[in-house]
Amino acid sequence: MTAINQDLIATRLNISRTTVSRSLANHPAISAETRAKVLSMAEELGYRQSPGRATRRHTKSARSLTIGVLIGIPAENVVMATFPHILKGIRERAEVERVKVDVYYQSPGDFHPEESRQSVFRHIRNGDWRGTILIYPFAEAAVEMISKKISTVSVLESYSQPGIDIIDTDDASATLALVENLHAAGHRRIGFVSWTYQIGGHWVARRFSGYVEALFVLGLEFHPEWVFNVHKNSPRLTPTQVADAVAEKYKNSGITAWVCAADHVAYPLMQDLQAKGIRVPEDCSITGFDGLEPPTGLRRVTSMRVPHEHIGSSAVTRLINRIEHPAAPRRKILVEAQLTLGETVVAPPQNIITP
Repeated sequence: MTAINQDLIATRLNISRTTVSRSLANHPAISAETRAKVLSMAEELGYRQSPGRATRRHTKSARSLTIGVLIGIPAENVVMATFPHILKGIRERAEVERVKVDVYYQSPGDFHPEESRQSVFRHIRNGDWRGTILIYPFAEAAVEMISKKISTVSVLESYSQPGIDIIDTDDASATLALVENLHAAGHRRIGFVSWTYQIGGHWVARRFSGYVEALFVLGLEFHPEWVFNVHKNSPRLTPTQVADAVAEKYKNSGITAWVCAADHVAYPLMQDLQAKGIRVPEDCSITGFDGLEPPTGLRRVTSMRVPHEHIGSSAVTRLINRIEHPAAPRRKILVEAQLTLGETVVAPPQNIITP
């Protein structure tokens, strides 16, 4: 009986055993086409790779690694934050890989590469860290300095630096699903709202792009005046001013639904609108993004649940691969979010007045 092993797969495909081994290990040097052929042949033959051997070899080489995790937020700012879930996934995967993790909270506005006394840059300069995971946006100059020194993976933010791998959410497709949910409930006048952020905000633009795509797919009109805190040259509104603007649009323009860029935008907006006598969802439907637990006393917002722990785990795996293969092509991995129905989307009120 012919043994079902990597040699047999290599013979069937007329490739080297090394190529087979690397394909099964998801080696970055192997093309997607070759990897697909190897995986297909392995499945056809009934080949099962032993995970133990690969894991032991990998953890042995990773055992001495220390990686830094930089969280772009002050340590005390943990209200409606996603990073605790990401960090949980990072720690769990790091334990499996026998990797030490140093966690630093860093306000992105105070993070400058020219300030060499900052402890983060000291760790990098002294070689204490082999790589770093960035959570949330940082200034491009600081990220450029880090990525030129050590291997870097970014979570939930994109950068122009060519050597940084990205683990992110498929924001546009997820937001499209939210708009479709509002449309299915009967809403035709739908706005988009975000807050302003000190650094970055590419994720807002990507979610906004999904909102615009959905409007065109569904045959709805796009009104720039129904969008807050997205356009570069638009007025920057505070959360209180956003609530005032949303209330005004409800009363004077008949907008019955709002897509919020994140749950941490949606829940405060719900509270502010209710204080103004606008009920959610009876008068105005709202969606969020991230799938976080609602604050006490508020209804759960219809949202997109992001697998943050999986993203954190994937970031560690990706960083180890980047450390071992620093010249490999850049990777950008998009993770799907899942629509989570809450209590904030119902049919629009019948008595709404539209211009």
